[in-house]
Amino acid sequence: MNDIDAWVWWLVGAAALGIPLVVTAMPEFGMLAAGAVSAAAVAGLGFGAVIQVLTFVVVSVALIAVVRPIAARHGRQRPQLVTGIDALKGRQAVVLERVDGAGGRIKLAGEVWSARSLDTGRAYEVGQEVDVVDIEGATAIVI
Repeated sequence: MNDIDAWVWWLVGAAALGIPLVVTAMPEFGMLAAGAVSAAAVAGLGFGAVIQVLTFVVVSVALIAVVRPIAARHGRQRPQLVTGIDALKGRQAVVLERVDGAGGRIKLAGEVWSARSLDTGRAYEVGQEVDVVDIEGATAIVI
């Protein structure tokens, strides 16, 4: 097998590693494919089989060691865009009907919500601004 054949075989290997990458969505196959492309480049430059294999191993391991932890860290982060009831927590609302431990009404995000006070002994009068600390069903808990 001459040098031209070696780089072609490395590219065939890279394409073969790309297939399970697409099918399984496991990024490790893509990193191995990048290592194979690097080995193809080294083979194209005329280096021997030992250097080609070392290039494949070093590039693949380096990508897995560096990129994989970064991707895992980003996968664990909460999304920056909060939606639903989580987006309402921490917002301010205006009291429409007296709110106490038993209930009341507020205007929250342009909608009328039933609400109750977190502290059952505390009451909020019409027109006061309150902070939403939680949502339980269709009732906002305010302070």
